[in-house]
Amino acid sequence: MSSPSTTANQRSTEPSLDAAAALISRLNAELGRVIIGQTTVRREVLVCLLAGGHCLLRGVPGLAKTLLIKTLAEAVSLKFSRIQFTPDLMPSDILGTDIIEEDTATGKRQIRFIPGPIFANIILADEINRTPPRTQAALLEAMQEYQVTIGGVRYPLDRPLFVLATENPIEQEGTHPLPEAQLDRFMFNVVIDYPSAADERRILAETTTGSDVTVQKIADGADLEQARSLVRDLPAAENVVDYALRLVRATRPADPAAPGVVRDWVKWGAGPRAGQALLLGAKPLRSSTGAACPRSKTSARSRCRCCGTACC
Repeated sequence: MSSPSTTANQRSTEPSLDAAAALISRLNAELGRVIIGQTTVRREVLVCLLAGGHCLLRGVPGLAKTLLIKTLAEAVSLKFSRIQFTPDLMPSDILGTDIIEEDTATGKRQIRFIPGPIFANIILADEINRTPPRTQAALLEAMQEYQVTIGGVRYPLDRPLFVLATENPIEQEGTHPLPEAQLDRFMFNVVIDYPSAADERRILAETTTGSDVTVQKIADGADLEQARSLVRDLPAAENVVDYALRLVRATRPADPAAPGVVRDWVKWGAGPRAGQALLLGAKPLRSSTGAACPRSKTSARSRCRCCGTACC
């Protein structure tokens, strides 16, 4: 039986849940006006966005990866920045650099910081595996700490910050596989496949004309941050937390609960950050239906110990 305070808290949260669910629905619909098909990809990117994570997109060229990210930035009216990763790209090309500037009136020189493309809200790191690990690592601090350090000075980054990196799985010559520390910063690895025959026919028919689709502004940065805060405030039932814990610990070969295939073929299992990603990813996915807390598919439908409803 839920306590009166829990029930009151649930009632005060319900309108916000409805608003968050409506925001996800409107963003998905607006993306669908430009991106034909790819329903699962659109949903996973939006879930990652509202969960406060970063996303790695893998797919062959020509599947609208860049268009998807650019359309998302326009729909939420945020600053968009694209970084084309190349073998000669330097960390300062991403973060920014200090320059010596001379005052023409006084003749005095001073150091001024020129921000790099990392100072944006939605960042496309295109073909991130084309650049050496030194430059790839330049994103680490920004993605995790929401700040960059140049010359010993820390510069905070604006919120929200959403990094989407793409990889081309076809060509591997001259590429640098992302180190594990870098992969660990991405919440989702979204694989974009070829569209269906019906969707591809629509692409051919609708994108070879002179008409352009104008992206409508659905929300701004403040709306997005409010939805993100709401997602984090959503409770997770004890059985859902236990389910995420069992999944993560089952990937570790030294754990007694690990299956035989893991003990034979896996050297290092997932860390606690993987469990955090599971729960944070489940919350916006569940809230998109207007539910007050996440659930696992294997859990029996019973009255939830979090919110007192039959959502779990």
